Amino acid sequence: MTPLTPVTLTGPTITLEPLTPDHHEGLADAVRDGALWNLWYTSVPDPEGMAAEISRRLALQEQGAMLPFALRLNHTGQLLGMTTYCNIDLDTPRVEIGYTWNRASVQGTGTNPESKLLLLTHAFDVLGCTAVEFRTHWMNHQSRQAIARLGAKQDGVLRAHRWGPDGTLRDTVVFSITAAEWPMVRAGLEHRVTKTR
Repeated sequence: MTPLTPVTLTGPTITLEPLTPDHHEGLADAVRDGALWNLWYTSVPDPEGMAAEISRRLALQEQGAMLPFALRLNHTGQLLGMTTYCNIDLDTPRVEIGYTWNRASVQGTGTNPESKLLLLTHAFDVLGCTAVEFRTHWMNHQSRQAIARLGAKQDGVLRAHRWGPDGTLRDTVVFSITAAEWPMVRAGLEHRVTKTR
C-alpha cells in the first residue's frame, strides 16, 4: 500500500472530508453538543483545546501516522465530529479506524454506521487492507457495543495499555474486521444505512 493521501468520502447522509484548520469553529460547536470531553474514559478535546487537537492530528498526518477527517451532514452542512485512519501499517497493509467522536445529538441516528461503511469500503476496496482494527477503553461500553454492532470481532484486551487523560491506566479492547469478513460486514452495514434513511 502506498502512503495514505487525503480523500473525500461521500455517502447519502454524510461526507468525510480531509481535516483542515478551517474546521475549527464547526468542530468546537460540535463538541459542545453533549460536552463529550467530560466522559472520563475518552480523550475528546474540549472547545478550547480543539485548535491544538486539529494541529496534533495534522502533524501526525504529515508524519504518515494518521489520516484525519471531519464529518459533515450533507443536507445542512453542519459538522458532526472527527475520525481517523491511524496505526497505519503499509506493509501488511492494515489500518485502525479510531479517535472518533460525534456530537451527542446525532448519536443513534445512523451517521456512525454510514461513516464506518465509507471508511471500511475505502480501506478494503481501494487501499487493499487485509484487516481493519478498532480500539476502545474497556469502560467505554457504548463504544464497545457500537463496534460489535458493525460486525467487528473482539481480538482481545491489552491490559494496562496506556495512560488516560485523567492519569488512570487504561485497558484497551481491540476489535477487527478481516478482508474475508468484509462482504458480510458490508451487507449488514448497507442494510443499517438504508433502514435509517
